[in-house]
Amino acid sequence: MIALSLAEIAAVVGGQTYDIPDPAVQVTGPVVRDSREVEPGSLFVAFAGERVDGHDFAEAVVAAGAVAVLASRPVGVPAIVVADVQAALGALARHVVERLGATLVALTGSAGKTSTKDLIAQVLRSKAPTVFTPGSLNNEIGLPLTALSATEETRFLVLEMGARGIGHISYLTDLTPPRIGLVLNVGTAHIGEFGGREQIAQAKGELVESLPPSEAGGVAVLNADDPLVRAMASRTKARVILFGESGEADVRAENVRLTDVGQPAFRLHTPSGCSDVTMRLYGEHHVSNALAAAAVAHELGMSADEIALALSEAGSLSRWRMEVTERPDGVTVVNDAYNANPESMRAALRALAAMGKASQAQGGRTWAVLGQMAELGDEALAEHDAVGRLAVRLNVSKLVAVGGREASWLQLGAYNEGSWGEESVHVSDAQAAVDLLRSELRPGDVVLVKASRSVGLERVAQALLDGGAEGEVAAR
Repeated sequence: MIALSLAEIAAVVGGQTYDIPDPAVQVTGPVVRDSREVEPGSLFVAFAGERVDGHDFAEAVVAAGAVAVLASRPVGVPAIVVADVQAALGALARHVVERLGATLVALTGSAGKTSTKDLIAQVLRSKAPTVFTPGSLNNEIGLPLTALSATEETRFLVLEMGARGIGHISYLTDLTPPRIGLVLNVGTAHIGEFGGREQIAQAKGELVESLPPSEAGGVAVLNADDPLVRAMASRTKARVILFGESGEADVRAENVRLTDVGQPAFRLHTPSGCSDVTMRLYGEHHVSNALAAAAVAHELGMSADEIALALSEAGSLSRWRMEVTERPDGVTVVNDAYNANPESMRAALRALAAMGKASQAQGGRTWAVLGQMAELGDEALAEHDAVGRLAVRLNVSKLVAVGGREASWLQLGAYNEGSWGEESVHVSDAQAAVDLLRSELRPGDVVLVKASRSVGLERVAQALLDGGAEGEVAAR
């Protein structure tokens, strides 16, 4: 974080200082909520959770070098005490962002947020120092912590914003007001909580409503290929730039294709020129993510050639998102188990089918190891059934549905679409899936592992890569 004195922080958050000998002492290290991340000069934020109370670590973090604790009660060591720790953290983040003067880019969408955020960050940091959301820390705690990691050298701040209801994104944009806002898509992720795609669109559109007007530099970057996103142009005073494969898009892709190993390639068109891109990531769905990143980069002054080069060099920065690893025996494991919704599940299956073409020509097989997609509400049966059917239509060799009721719907969808024999199978848990795969996999096979985060199927992918004692899945 940029250096701030404890007195200044207390004034910003409306807190009272306790046990602080010198209020002029500065926080020069990171602002953290995990005691294991404390460094000399840190400010430790003490949250009282259901299982762990950060206040209990106050003495230990100060001993480890923290200059003070942001707390809701006195803790016997230097502390700034506030009525609401979360609100205070947000107020501090807004103060730092306003003082910093960096260009703030915010993005949201139903699918692809983290992958796109990682692409934007890699493209922009080829131009200037860039800070971005680590992983998927896109909520009311993770977002301000990310903003507070910016320094005086930071020129671009890229923040992913998630929402589980109306008003969530408005709250986040109040903490860290963006100048550029990007909306990727409106899908069915969390549809059980929102109640419908129109409600999801209403929530996602709060981002473009928060942007400054065009004369103040506000830019809304919208997906021309998604009607619900494109309609958000009427909800903002910012200048609108469209991305997508539509001929009307300002930043678009032509001649989209996949390499023999399933990596997308295309001709990038921007208002400032054209250039060719061949990505290191896997799956055609990354073309839309790359175009979104290119639109942002274009708005920040990068040329088509600069953008294309950065996109072609970009990799995956976040765990368990289309992580492709080839084992010594020739089996390829695709770990995409961080999360799943209908859109991302379909994209991953299409990527698997593309990756498997070369191996299938030589006798290899494609395996889709899939589990529950959570938070779909009344749409759960239809969506799981549809994914099972799609696996058959894409000629995936083997479907392994893992888990309970939702997994049975996946398997039933495949069966009703024409799966026969042992082309699709339903197993009870991750260990059963590993046991089956260990006995059946052979060189040249490609295995996709994907489900909602709560299912924990990353354990299957890890077991296939690690071996492990007697092939057992590690406990979560």
